[in-house]
Amino acid sequence: MACHSTPSDVPGGPVSTEDKVLETGASMVQEFNPTKQLCAHLNAFHTYADEPGRFVEANHYCAHLSEDVRQCILYDGPGKDARLIGVEYMITERLYAGLEPEERRLWHSHVYEVKSGMLTLPGGPSAPGLRTAWETAETREMEHVVGLYGKVYHLWQTDRGDPLPIGPPQLMTSFIADGQIDFDTAVADRDARFGTDWKRNKELRRDIPVPQIHPDADAAWKRRNSM
Repeated sequence: MACHSTPSDVPGGPVSTEDKVLETGASMVQEFNPTKQLCAHLNAFHTYADEPGRFVEANHYCAHLSEDVRQCILYDGPGKDARLIGVEYMITERLYAGLEPEERRLWHSHVYEVKSGMLTLPGGPSAPGLRTAWETAETREMEHVVGLYGKVYHLWQTDRGDPLPIGPPQLMTSFIADGQIDFDTAVADRDARFGTDWKRNKELRRDIPVPQIHPDADAAWKRRNSM
């Protein structure tokens, strides 16, 4: 598998022929076991913990480390030239409750992302019968995700046009209530590109139970609301 793709807005010229040959050769003999474990593509929006409301669309490519721990690589798009912009870890409530209070404040809930229909698994089939099966499987997956807590850092602030990863990593968080992001613009635009439908997602997830969110989670929004 060759890996010589160059986004048009990243500094530097095209990948050299020598590098292409070396990469192609290496990909034929090397193992890529960590990335082979990736088993799900999720799409949602993250907002800056120190600037709630400023947001970035993130494509999550995730793997299970255990039943209680997931890890995700974040990209700014689904294409072969996508930029790696961050990482997210997801853990169950059982593990989250065992963290120190200061650590817990760095983590966010996924309840609103799931119940609002924002969080989605792109790429489902369009044929009616297959689509129904996909929606059932996606809803089942959301029953698991709704109770997870996430810790996410972005390394590349593509939303402000940075040509490279500039500055320190940025702690991000999730949206947790209506009115914090415009679904009719940002989320609808995402849906148009991926063929997803947040309104349909919301309806399908109507009966997913809402877990109690730990009071230490989603600290960024609580700081903002207390100002």
